[in-house]
Amino acid sequence: FLVYENEQDILDIVPDFHYLNQLKDVIGIIVTAKGQSVDFVSRFFVPNSVIGEDPVTGSAHSSLIPYWSSKLDKTVLTAKQLSPRVGDLLCEFKGYRVTMAGNAVLYKKGEFYLR
Repeated sequence: FLVYENEQDILDIVPDFHYLNQLKDVIGIIVTAKGQSVDFVSRFFVPNSVIGEDPVTGSAHSSLIPYWSSKLDKTVLTAKQLSPRVGDLLCEFKGYRVTMAGNAVLYKKGEFYLR
């Protein structure tokens, strides 16, 4: 992940997916900074994917929580993922584990029948 100076830097990022999609063996790119109204903010870009930018990414926060916990010297943190859909998380660093909580919105529901 890449750490920026401030929240506005994260908001101002315009990803160049033409370039990002040329990256091989990259699952995702996390950008983060200290937040203004939350402890930290982030965005998660997914090269070679139909989504491009993940709205709220648990796996990214699994790395971000220990980092920001150390930087801010606290174990309970608030986070905001600044994707177009925006997501707020309550995070906790528990040594070798992290926890995350927040509200979710049902995106799609379906049924599959296999023969």
